[in-house]
Amino acid sequence: MTKAMVMHETGEPSVMKWETFEVPDPGPGEVKLRHTAIGVNFIDIYFRSGLYSHPLPFVTGQEGAGIVTALGKGVKNLKLGDRVAYCGVLGAYAEETKLPADRVVKIPKGISDQTAAAMMLKGMTAQYLLRQVHKVGKGETIVFHAAAGGVGLIACQWAKALGAKVIGTVSTDAKAALAKKHGCTWPIVYTRDNFVDAVNKITKGKKVPVVYDSVGKDTFPGSLDCLQQRGLFVSFGNASGPIPPFNAAILAQKGSLFMTRPSLPHYTGTRAQLEKASGDLFSVVKSGKVKIEVNQTYALKDAVRCHEDLAGRKTTGSCVLIP
Repeated sequence: MTKAMVMHETGEPSVMKWETFEVPDPGPGEVKLRHTAIGVNFIDIYFRSGLYSHPLPFVTGQEGAGIVTALGKGVKNLKLGDRVAYCGVLGAYAEETKLPADRVVKIPKGISDQTAAAMMLKGMTAQYLLRQVHKVGKGETIVFHAAAGGVGLIACQWAKALGAKVIGTVSTDAKAALAKKHGCTWPIVYTRDNFVDAVNKITKGKKVPVVYDSVGKDTFPGSLDCLQQRGLFVSFGNASGPIPPFNAAILAQKGSLFMTRPSLPHYTGTRAQLEKASGDLFSVVKSGKVKIEVNQTYALKDAVRCHEDLAGRKTTGSCVLIP
């Protein structure tokens, strides 16, 4: 038996209860691990609140790092005692968990468990956006909305390392300063300034080849007006609400544009894809070109307070729970 933040109902943070929880032995192709650090993301709040549905009772959380304590039949890529990390598998807010072995990657030397736990979901999102959906190249100028967010801070640093320049939108002057500190060349406070006009001015009317947008309703269709002919609009979130239905002919009218709505599972679905994405992420972090800032740590049993702080915008960088 172990301890976990168990939910018997969805709702406010207080629905998470510190309870005894049973984690079964791993079956064929599965691995059991003891968490040393657990990453916290807004998607955890979506599951806790009921916005994303899941059968009750359950444990929220989708990324973590830990030590392998048991192996199921047929697992050959791991051994007892390995330091590993994962993301995209529900059940992280627990002292122990079990999950498919092919969803786990080894943590390389030079990267701490806390750093690994904090960067898997956001970091591999940045990887597939910048290296797969559109391969950002040296000399390019791109637009990245929510540049001071968890993914945005990683993406700005990574794009700079690739030789690109970033026009990043943010909601406040403080976030503009934060984004600039992390490699954003031109932060734009979109709550005050028209970001379409700013993009046109910065690029001298040439616009950009790609716009990355996790904001949604508030930045659409302005994002389309920032794109060059045959440019790519990448919608990977909807923090301000979903993009409303629109006539696809608008894409032709604005320059034969392309649009995609990617998600992490479709870019890391195979073992080879997962290893490539995580390998790229570990490499760029170890190089020092991308820094993962864990600015808040909480005891696992204090996950309620962590969620309250996160929802109340009292946190910066990444939050990690420690069992």
